[in-house]
Amino acid sequence: MSEVIRFLDLSGKKISAETINHDLPRASLDIDSAVESIRPLVEAVRTQGSEAIQAIALERDGIDVMPIRVSEFELSNALSNLDAQLRSSLEVAFARVREVSLAAMPAGFEVNLADGAQVSQRWQPIDSVGLYVPGGKAVYPSSVIMNVVPAQIAGVSKLSIATPGQAAFGGRPHPTVLATAELLGVKDVYTIGGPAAVAAFAFGIPEIGLVPVSLVTGPGNLYVAAAKRLLRGVIAIDSEAGPTEIMVIADSSANASFVAADLISQAEHDENAAAVLVTDSAELIQAVRAALDQQVSISVNKTRILEALAGRQSALVLVRDMSAAANLANLYATEHLSLQTGQNEAILTKISNAGAIFMGSYSPVSLGDYLAGSNHVLPTGGQARSSSGLGVHTFLRPQQVIQYSESALSVVANNVVAIADSEGLEAHAEAIKIRFQ
Repeated sequence: MSEVIRFLDLSGKKISAETINHDLPRASLDIDSAVESIRPLVEAVRTQGSEAIQAIALERDGIDVMPIRVSEFELSNALSNLDAQLRSSLEVAFARVREVSLAAMPAGFEVNLADGAQVSQRWQPIDSVGLYVPGGKAVYPSSVIMNVVPAQIAGVSKLSIATPGQAAFGGRPHPTVLATAELLGVKDVYTIGGPAAVAAFAFGIPEIGLVPVSLVTGPGNLYVAAAKRLLRGVIAIDSEAGPTEIMVIADSSANASFVAADLISQAEHDENAAAVLVTDSAELIQAVRAALDQQVSISVNKTRILEALAGRQSALVLVRDMSAAANLANLYATEHLSLQTGQNEAILTKISNAGAIFMGSYSPVSLGDYLAGSNHVLPTGGQARSSSGLGVHTFLRPQQVIQYSESALSVVANNVVAIADSEGLEAHAEAIKIRFQ
């Protein structure tokens, strides 16, 4: 049996953050170096606009992306030529993500603190958003749906999509991406890839009708993440998305073939993808290893999968028990967490850190990538400890509205003055006093 993926025995170790960082590290990505490498590119887009975008695409990808703005004819033509079965499937995905997004809309509130003293909160959509849809190793119509639908439900009034041109299509974006944009009613689509797209969203390209946006969302490679970091402050961002990752917690009751297929499904994305099984069953590890050997050998993307599985970021991990598995998962804070045990509900109560959690053998992560109704843009690299996946909340801002009557203000006027005086802010106090002189 080949060593497709390493075995890591933590059954006799105390699980700690130090253990995870040492024994189960993520793939090494130097984003700081990437930031410096793209700095001239970002400046060129800022100062030269579409001329720079055309030159970058020619130099880096050998394609001519002119015209950068995709025409309405190109969009409608892509949709009319879309395979009927694929269109039907995308429409199902759209409907399910829309239904979940509608349910996730946060509600405002109103608090009456006293007669005439009211504080309320409302949720306001961000006015303009740039959505990046990658196009490197695969085509991602699903990313169009995951970004566009919650933004539309949130009420964003100005949506723009940037996506790379493809050599196979004469420098134009992939027709399936264009068809999906048209299906969802997004008319502002631009042939811009990588960090240049983030820069174009940040600074705007007037000659092609692209105005600066307030927020940029969507996954991408290391250099897209670097552009987000560099331009954060000029624009808001969703996250610095890194390579995809899956952690499966399974016990002896799990189907080894299912577990292996789930690990492979995410390893297929990228050579730096992390695929981790955590179990208290040595027998399951052997069965999963055998299933991996068999399934990888017949995979279309075998080379990429093998590199991801062989990396230090991937492993079959043996732990003492399911409590240790949950503890490890919380410390690791994976993007996708799959629970395939005989006690999923009990384990779920112990989980706090994960981008999204897939419960049971018939909730595979690839379902979430497309059609579960959940969003597949999720925090990676341990960011699930402090942030969440993309959703309607990403495109909304809470605003508090304060409304006091004269009598309500008079009740607390002396309190405000006392606090203002204690802080040495005389004008603050005077703004209260003047109303009662």
